[in-house]
Amino acid sequence: MARPMADYTIEVSVAEGLEERVVAAGLDPDLAGRAVAEVLRGAGVAGGAEVGVLLADDARLHELNRSYRGVDAPTDVLSFGDDGPATPFVTGPAAPRYLGDIAISLDRVLAQAEEYGHSSARELAYLAAHGALHLLGYDHERGAEDAAAMREREEAALAALGLSR
Repeated sequence: MARPMADYTIEVSVAEGLEERVVAAGLDPDLAGRAVAEVLRGAGVAGGAEVGVLLADDARLHELNRSYRGVDAPTDVLSFGDDGPATPFVTGPAAPRYLGDIAISLDRVLAQAEEYGHSSARELAYLAAHGALHLLGYDHERGAEDAAAMREREEAALAALGLSR
């Protein structure tokens, strides 16, 4: 469901068939949207912005990773940025700027929360924040400096949500 969060519209969806697992895990999917909004706010993204978030399973992330990145393995989070120019013709002059989509693996959220010794809520918010930073052009694979900048912004977003370490 799309929910406005300040100047942002974040649409969070749970893949069909995963709803019961999300509830059983005690997760609030909207937390992912709040984490994305915190990253956008922290990065000073002004004006309207729109992001889609999908909570799916390892099989779906594996499929997406193989199709779009050529990596034949599951992963925890993928970001698909809108690299095209903002065009009033397509979006309408008053519509928010579409930044892209984020896909998060519920399986990885649960496994990594256990592995790292923190809550599944923190892991969900962390992966959403991480994906949002990729939409904004951050890339930890460029080197240690970029990785450190991403980590700082991720932790700031989590702290704003009350999910500090």
